[in-house]
Amino acid sequence: MQDNGILRLAYDIADVTQDKVGLIEEIMQRTEILALNARIEAARAGSAGAAFGVVAQEMGSVSSGINRIAKEFRAEVEAHTQSIEEAGAAMITEFRGQRLTDLAFNAVEIIDRNLFERSCDVRWWATDSAVVAAAASPGDPHRLDYASSRLATILRSYTVYLDLWITDTQGNVIANGRPDQYPQAVGSNVSQQGWFRDAMATANGDAFTVADIDRNPQLENAAVATYATAIRRDGEQNGAAIGVLGIFFDWSPQAQTVVDGVGLTEEERAHSRVMLLDAQHRIIADSRGPASLDETFSLAPGERERGYDGDTERLVAFARTPGYETYRGLGWYGVVETSTAEEKNGTPGVHKRSLVAS
Repeated sequence: MQDNGILRLAYDIADVTQDKVGLIEEIMQRTEILALNARIEAARAGSAGAAFGVVAQEMGSVSSGINRIAKEFRAEVEAHTQSIEEAGAAMITEFRGQRLTDLAFNAVEIIDRNLFERSCDVRWWATDSAVVAAAASPGDPHRLDYASSRLATILRSYTVYLDLWITDTQGNVIANGRPDQYPQAVGSNVSQQGWFRDAMATANGDAFTVADIDRNPQLENAAVATYATAIRRDGEQNGAAIGVLGIFFDWSPQAQTVVDGVGLTEEERAHSRVMLLDAQHRIIADSRGPASLDETFSLAPGERERGYDGDTERLVAFARTPGYETYRGLGWYGVVETSTAEEKNGTPGVHKRSLVAS
């Protein structure tokens, strides 16, 4: 990758330096041998070779000095190369960690903004006159049919929803927007489900509830984000709760678009995984494909709202949901996991040390 260029350059310089020092040492070794042979021949020549012997002796001294300098230079180059490698690896990790953290934050922020709109939808639609009339008269088939027709109209415009349900105060579903597609919805009882109980307990029309991503058996076991609020008498903000409106956001395709759209390079995408985790670190969206909702991801954020961790094998960046407007979020995380092992290929020396900064 481009951010490994400084390390590659350092390794190239070190390799060239080591090669040249090696050549110097080889030449000096040959020079020492020649100087030794010259001294031997000068000794054989006796007094006639005395002057030549002095020159040979000096050549040997010079050769030894150069050889010593070359060895010291080699040691210093190795030490500095190691320092450059460690500093460069830390710098690369810091840069990459911060960038991936920003991408993780962007992913969960986009979801927050999207789900804030869902909270607005449910509060608005709960005041629709047809919805209020159906909840006020759960035994009137004409009002229920009209409410179902009204919900169907909403669904044709808001295609991100699978269905919209109206319940009475006992949790019985009395109308839905897609009775032909989900005929098993009407007549089912949701009184034991958290979203219904929480919606009935809301203080006023400004309040709503949202449930963790889960599969809904009445909606062909699809993964949904469920939003709900109380339907209030006469549609008044402080009216008595006369039922509940539950809306079911079609989670999987919308979330998949978010994790697939994170701004990674093609090279990064080849060895990265983008996820959304709920507060229990259950994977609720995964760039590798539709999440099963049964898998959890090992994440240890501690007290950090965002950051990154890693070792020689991987780098994991994360950011906790910031919430948006009146939607506080559910403690979800955006996560980007990238394998550093694949990035080491073709980068000499990187495999010797961790690419993780504290």
